Amino acid sequence: MLDIKQIRENPQAIQDRLKLRGDYDLQPILDLDEQRRQLEQQRIQLETRSNEIGKQVGEKIKGGSDPKGAEIKALKEEGQQIRENLSELEPKEKEILAEIEALLLPIPNLPSESTPIGKSEEENVEVRRWGDEYLPDNPNLLPHWEIGENLGILNFERGVKIAQSRFVSLVGAGAALERALVQFMLDTHTSKGYVEVMPPLLVNSTSLQGTGQLPKFAEESFKCSEDDLWLIPTSEVPVVNFYRDEIVDGEKLPIYHCSFTPCFRREAGSYGKDTRGLIRLHQFNKVELIKLVHPETSEVEHEKLVQDAEGILQALKLPYRVIELCTGDLGFSAAKCYDIEVWLPSSQTYREISSCSNVRDFQARRANIRFKESKSGKKKKKTEFVHALNGSGLAIGRTMAAILENYQQPDGSVRIPEVLQSYLGRETL
Repeated sequence: MLDIKQIRENPQAIQDRLKLRGDYDLQPILDLDEQRRQLEQQRIQLETRSNEIGKQVGEKIKGGSDPKGAEIKALKEEGQQIRENLSELEPKEKEILAEIEALLLPIPNLPSESTPIGKSEEENVEVRRWGDEYLPDNPNLLPHWEIGENLGILNFERGVKIAQSRFVSLVGAGAALERALVQFMLDTHTSKGYVEVMPPLLVNSTSLQGTGQLPKFAEESFKCSEDDLWLIPTSEVPVVNFYRDEIVDGEKLPIYHCSFTPCFRREAGSYGKDTRGLIRLHQFNKVELIKLVHPETSEVEHEKLVQDAEGILQALKLPYRVIELCTGDLGFSAAKCYDIEVWLPSSQTYREISSCSNVRDFQARRANIRFKESKSGKKKKKTEFVHALNGSGLAIGRTMAAILENYQQPDGSVRIPEVLQSYLGRETL
């Protein structure tokens, strides 16, 4: 959520930054904020006068005035009228505050000053590449879903029978490979200081609102109709909300978490795209990296998070590239974002396998996550909102797809990346 104070003090600058992301009108918010401030001023004046009356009544009675006399009676009547006026003002003020929040919630984060300016993904900027784009020495180069079906480790037909399209069942070595990838990723990230969290897979609406999925992306999520519960689209949601409505000790920053969970997304509006394979499923497994950090270090921490995600691909020896998203392609909550795209030989293209975002204080304002530093001399420092970062480290199904395609052999087998062989107890599928 954007800072209303920042909007009030720099409306044109904020409007100009938002224009880089789309058409958003701040004037209704500014109009409501002015009404709220006028009501607040009236309330403060009335409360001040009410306190004065109470003091005057006490002083006059102490000075000998008749408690039932006309003078005291007039003051008490004025005080009663003020209380009635306050009882009318306070609900109006709360109502306007709720209206302001309702208008702020659908507005995306401001792009960072260093984010490339552009209107669509065509204007994203390639930052770097690792590894060589190559086609396996294989005259029968296959896409990953055919490889998996031929090996009997991916079964899409039974996934559809059990659920519907865009679900898959992993069988035998397929399930073992998925489990090995999860364990390898968690082992790698926890060795770098990330604390593992296994959160609930169902969260309430407040949690989704706190990280920016609601109200804008309600149609993208699966909701339990009998309860105020939603299946998580990513473990970022429950892990960030671990700290909702809390003031974190500044000495404990930065906070690093990694989390393995299934994730659930409707993929609304994506019909016709990636209808085959492991790229765009309604249910998929993912290891997520989440950081809560001091605002002064968030840019450095963002770069480190990207490197941690890249480290998994480097260990697996999978070619990839890093793309910095332009203003027109940023996710709703992101101020700055890097996508990591892995090489898929069958389509001779790179496909997203991780999206690493610095959302700054956008989620912290929505979820009310603050920190307080230790006292500095005699002056006690005020509370501030933390900066939050997140990124896939990595999406498991897409990593499996990349392994199947990049490590396929002419005889139909698939070599196992060296770092996974001890987890699987084998060298080939």
